[in-house]
Amino acid sequence: MICKSIVKFPVRYYECDQMGIVHHSNYVRYCEVGRCDMMTKGGLPIGEFEKKLHVMMPVVSVELHYKHVAKVDDVLTVVSMIEKDPMAKVEVLNEIYNQDEVLLCTAKIVLGFIKSDTRRPTRCPEAFHEAIRKVGLGV
Repeated sequence: MICKSIVKFPVRYYECDQMGIVHHSNYVRYCEVGRCDMMTKGGLPIGEFEKKLHVMMPVVSVELHYKHVAKVDDVLTVVSMIEKDPMAKVEVLNEIYNQDEVLLCTAKIVLGFIKSDTRRPTRCPEAFHEAIRKVGLGV
């Protein structure tokens, strides 16, 4: 594993239906929270990444597997992991747990790297490699 990042936050009321259950679409957002937290911990917040490197990371594919429901006021833990060296794409694996450590969802999000000005594919910037290495080393 190259890096692993963990972030915790509560489920908000507006993310739930009338039964107090988190709507399934929010799990993609939770994965994004984990991914952005990972980049921030590596010293390269997503906004800075895009502005300084002129590279964007569009989502290529999303694969979610729901195991249990999350409910209003649950405290979620999102574990985000990168297991393979990024090239033109990066795969971020996610596990989402509730406060009782029940696995709620697993996900694989694949993102590409494109140049901001041309919107053409590009290789993973070295600064991204360095950021995820920092997270992996616990720096």
